[in-house]
Amino acid sequence: MNDETGHQHSKAVEIAGLRHSFTVQGEVVPALEMIDLRIDPGEFVSVAGPSGCGKTTLLRLIAGFMRPSEGSIFVEGEHVRAPAADRGVVFQQPTLFPWLTVRENVELGPRLNGVSKAERRELADQYIHMVGLSDFADHKPYELSGGMQQRCQIARVLTNDPDIVLMDEPFGALDALTRERLQNELLQIWRETRKTVLFITHSVEEAVLLGTRVLVMSPRPGRIVLDESARLSPPDRLYGADELRTLQSFTELCERVRGAIVDSPTAAQHS
Repeated sequence: MNDETGHQHSKAVEIAGLRHSFTVQGEVVPALEMIDLRIDPGEFVSVAGPSGCGKTTLLRLIAGFMRPSEGSIFVEGEHVRAPAADRGVVFQQPTLFPWLTVRENVELGPRLNGVSKAERRELADQYIHMVGLSDFADHKPYELSGGMQQRCQIARVLTNDPDIVLMDEPFGALDALTRERLQNELLQIWRETRKTVLFITHSVEEAVLLGTRVLVMSPRPGRIVLDESARLSPPDRLYGADELRTLQSFTELCERVRGAIVDSPTAAQHS
């Protein structure tokens, strides 16, 4: 897709010279400082960093929920000025309609877009099956566990077929076993769909496990202080999540990411 200058964009996301500040009680508080970032189509980019470093702010700017103070954001070559259907957002807390069933929640987007009843039913059932909720398609959200509600939210986003999926700590409120199970499932879903994903997390292990690339952000104002490939398995073999966790390369990358987070105040001051 071309922009106004005729430049051909090959990146899913292009961010240049991004700065963002908030005004709190009359005081300007810088949140992000000089973010330059390019994400290729099909990448799974994990973003880690200390609390308050601007991870969620970055996601919300890409989603179009806010306008940056300075700089530009392009998604698929289009200047981001507002939310749009090409970006799907999975929040930390599921945003499901309690009066609708799982299937009705998942097919809501296609329904609003005028997709026929038969087609949207088929589409919804495809993604409900993908997230392992086929036996609960006629249940209401309040009849589901927290992990199942998140699966439903992921299915609802995927049913809208966005180019990019933005995930804001979607497993942060879950217990450890449920979180690990959903990490495994999300990794498999990404391998099946090859969607471009930006995934915000506080967990170093989660960032390394899921991402094909890991970013670390410094304390506020957030800057990218580490940007490293996280492709841990050889290209001719796709390891499962449980296998990935046992690899020495997994452990080593976790240590580098953890080190970048610990050292990031110094890195931010001297960058």
